[in-house]
Amino acid sequence: MSTGNEKHFQVFVDKGNPVGEVLSVNKFLVWVSGLQPVNIHALIAFEDGSKGFVQEIMNERTLVLHLGVSQLKVGTLAVVQHTELTTKAGRDFIGRVISVTGEPLDGKGAIAADTTWPIFNDAPPIFERELLSDQLETGVTLLDSLFPIVRGQRLALLGDSKSGKSTLATQIAINQKNTDQIVIYVLIAKRRSDVDTLINRLTENGAMEKTIVVVSTVFDSLVLSYLAPYVGCAIGEYLWQVLNVDVVVIYDDLTAHAQSRREIALLSGASPGRDSYPGDTFHAHSSLLERAGRLKKNKKCLTAIPLTLADGGDVTGYLPTNIMSITDGQWILDMDVFREGLRPAVSVGLSVTRVGDRGHNERQKLHRATLQRILTAFSQAREFAHFGSELALSAQQDMAQGQKVRQLFAQTPGETYSLLAQQIMLEIILSPNLGVNVDVAQLKGFINENAKLLKSDDNFDHMLEHIKSQLMIGQGAK
Repeated sequence: MSTGNEKHFQVFVDKGNPVGEVLSVNKFLVWVSGLQPVNIHALIAFEDGSKGFVQEIMNERTLVLHLGVSQLKVGTLAVVQHTELTTKAGRDFIGRVISVTGEPLDGKGAIAADTTWPIFNDAPPIFERELLSDQLETGVTLLDSLFPIVRGQRLALLGDSKSGKSTLATQIAINQKNTDQIVIYVLIAKRRSDVDTLINRLTENGAMEKTIVVVSTVFDSLVLSYLAPYVGCAIGEYLWQVLNVDVVVIYDDLTAHAQSRREIALLSGASPGRDSYPGDTFHAHSSLLERAGRLKKNKKCLTAIPLTLADGGDVTGYLPTNIMSITDGQWILDMDVFREGLRPAVSVGLSVTRVGDRGHNERQKLHRATLQRILTAFSQAREFAHFGSELALSAQQDMAQGQKVRQLFAQTPGETYSLLAQQIMLEIILSPNLGVNVDVAQLKGFINENAKLLKSDDNFDHMLEHIKSQLMIGQGAK
């Protein structure tokens, strides 16, 4: 009596699809004879009902990466099920936590998929794209004012281990609950505790309803860690290109992805290149990140934020330089800044955005120029202070104003501000008469109290004067 798996397998054989036989098995690496003609990344069905996809094609055999749990046996038959590897996608995935294979992990029941979408899809060609122009609100004052990102941009987030990369990425994801964007947060080869921390933060701050979390853990197969970012991007592409939704995809992180890919390549006998990574590592990441952008047909954007480990703070390593050369700028986290207590610990001297200022209005551009001057003067004054000599009055003023700006830039994971709120705070902090004497904690409190009124630029001047008067009253009471 034939089983359901055998019937399912037989359907593809009866269609005349190419058939092969397993020659050798090394964990998830399966060499199969036959199968030609076949495409790279074609979906393969095995006789036991498990799946795999083509990773490498030789003259007489094909390397298939097995997606099943149990190990295959030599002699098992294989058949080409589909010419490309696809994932389930749909609107109902929003607000859910899923595995790389699209199965729910949050205990909220099955997810009805709208369709399937190619995992290794090609990036939209140039003629289908449009120039970027709209600022993406991260909610983080330091980023939005000094190193802004626009919708559709690819901007890297680099830093040493424990420098706060994931925390900053979570802040950005949380802030999108206030926008019309959907976040796809891809966790690559993470510990269970990291997964729980992310989901708890998103849930506690009301952001989970606008987020899709794609999870691969350190206990999963290397193949799933390798596929995770492509699956996240594919689901995002469906929302972006078909449902006409702006999407932000956060890849946490591409270092773990590259390491998974390196292990697969070395086990399969590929020639190691620099740092033992396969020679096409740059292509693997560039083909993923180039799928971001803005489409002419619907004016919608897919934004990519890849996280990358800069071991020991070294951004000149192989992977960091690869990612920086693919992206349109980078936020670099510095452990020295982190030890000083500033969160997020962004290096003002090393970070840069190449197209982000296109989203800035004239007021923001003025703020940015003033902030850069203040932070430069603060850095110089602090260097002089190390000598222990008494500072000139101008240097003391630079120190005081720089400290206020740094206090304003310090934000906890759930603490986010709208662009208008940030501009009001900066107007006050940068005010020659009021700025140095402002209690920053009190200022943030007033901003939070009036957050609902800070939605439109039309009442900017009114709100600015209102909060200034509140601060004056507070100072008078003291």
